[in-house]
Amino acid sequence: MVTRLVLVLGDQLSPGLSALRAAHRARDLVVMAEVMAEASNVRHHPKKLAFTFAAMRKFAARLAGAGWRVAYSRLDDPDNTQSIPGELLRRAAAEGAHQVLATEPGDWRLIAALADLPLTLRQLPDDRFIASHAEFDAWAARRKSLRMEYFYREMRRKTGLLMEGDAPAGGKWNYDAENRKPAAPDLFRHGPLRFDPDDIVQEVLRLVETRFPDNFGQLRPFWFATDADQAEAALAHFLATALPGFGDTQDAMLTGDRFLNHAFLSPYLNAGLLDPL
Repeated sequence: MVTRLVLVLGDQLSPGLSALRAAHRARDLVVMAEVMAEASNVRHHPKKLAFTFAAMRKFAARLAGAGWRVAYSRLDDPDNTQSIPGELLRRAAAEGAHQVLATEPGDWRLIAALADLPLTLRQLPDDRFIASHAEFDAWAARRKSLRMEYFYREMRRKTGLLMEGDAPAGGKWNYDAENRKPAAPDLFRHGPLRFDPDDIVQEVLRLVETRFPDNFGQLRPFWFATDADQAEAALAHFLATALPGFGDTQDAMLTGDRFLNHAFLSPYLNAGLLDPL
């Protein structure tokens, strides 16, 4: 019999997730679910949906390969209740579980929905963020106005990133004035690393085409990283090829070029394929 259900959401694809660290690999059951309640709460871009579903499927396979028991609900599974609470209740009934272990969702709707479940919920902080809720609240309480620049400086002091002792590396907190050069039409740029869709991605692309035909934007071409190894390769590619020229034209735009020297790593950070530190 399963002791607990361990919920892993589509933006929590990190093996070091707090809920997974607190779970028991042999006794607990990881629950992951593609559901219409989340896929259609707003009209998402089809690329975002395909990225999320493909990354979820690959992460579930990674967990299973590491010895976890995983109950995974695909969007087109006939028994899928199409909501996160519904899938937890379905799995709880099937497994005889009465407890849910979760990392705090990044969405107030889901926080409220989990709190309303007729199951015992243990919700842990999402410590993948550099600052906790309490740290941010303490910082904000000392200020008359909230400016990202000053919070950013505080986080650099906390982590030591781009710091030389107590001072910013290079003597300045930012170099915005030097990052506003125009991008010449002949600017050499590599662009983000692109990946050919594998079988898992191809299957997800067909699913999204079928289920979300009227969502805005084009699904193809689809070339994004969908697992941690690919995301790490994309990061390494940016560091080796684009970072040296990134600063000068950081704020520039060039007709016909979508990326210039930008990293395009934020989807991978948001999903948990890359950690911020």
